[in-house]
Amino acid sequence: MRNAFAESLYQAAVEDDRVSIVVADISPAGSMVKFQEECPERFINVGVAEQNMIGICAGMALKGFRPFAYTIATFTLYRPFEMVRDDLCYQNLPVTVVGMGSGIVYSTLGGTHHTQEDIAIAGALPNMQILTPCDPAETMEMTRYCALENKGPMYFKLGKAGEPVLTGNALDPFEFGKVRRLREGRDICVLSHGPIMSMAMEIADTLEVGGASVSVLNVHTLKPLDREGIAKALRDHKTAIVIEEHAPRGGLAPMTKQIAWDEKATCQLHTFTLKDEFIHCYGSHDDLRAKHGLDKDTILAAVRAGG
Repeated sequence: MRNAFAESLYQAAVEDDRVSIVVADISPAGSMVKFQEECPERFINVGVAEQNMIGICAGMALKGFRPFAYTIATFTLYRPFEMVRDDLCYQNLPVTVVGMGSGIVYSTLGGTHHTQEDIAIAGALPNMQILTPCDPAETMEMTRYCALENKGPMYFKLGKAGEPVLTGNALDPFEFGKVRRLREGRDICVLSHGPIMSMAMEIADTLEVGGASVSVLNVHTLKPLDREGIAKALRDHKTAIVIEEHAPRGGLAPMTKQIAWDEKATCQLHTFTLKDEFIHCYGSHDDLRAKHGLDKDTILAAVRAGG
């Protein structure tokens, strides 16, 4: 995703001289180097000064630029939160706050680098929008949307590297604010977003081997949420499963539960999230997911036990 973001942003910057990026102590690589070399006046590295990064982006937006604030997710959103709230959201400025390596992908770096609650935090802010691509192809489409079309503040929640392409045969194109069908079925609907979508697809495959007809829904826009798209999925399936790499409060899982309650949904609804705790475990991304109960075997066992 990181490379896909850099390439798409570079392409957008070549097309539109308003597109710019302010980074905080991130060394440019790949297409980001081309951006820095060819558009040095629109590439700013503020060092370890994330509050300044957001303030500079706000000032550039007020002058007509379309800036991106870019660094590791905990440092683009958590450390400069007051500036994100007051400089960007209060003034409703078209600045994209890029959270790179979101969730617990920075597994071995510990809790300081884990963004377990970013959707809840960003989603609470008036005017803030949230996009979370599930693969590199979607990352490129969304980067272009943020660079050239978006009208207000955006939290752009990215993985890191090595994610597989999942949207090559998607039944729907990317459309901001609308759920995207990756697979159509009759019995079970799996709803997910972001890099953990690859696990959601594996779970759907396993359920289909067991005889179920499974839909997979990519809820890539968390704010504004496509309530009707989710409500339809709940109406059309006997069972719904939500899988997300986020805390149990403020993410897709509780929002889906609220929709189910409001719509008086009769389907079974299973939700799987990170735990509401800091996991003190040194290991890989998959190791930490498993400690949180976000692994394929645990999810399948819980769904089968629930009927």
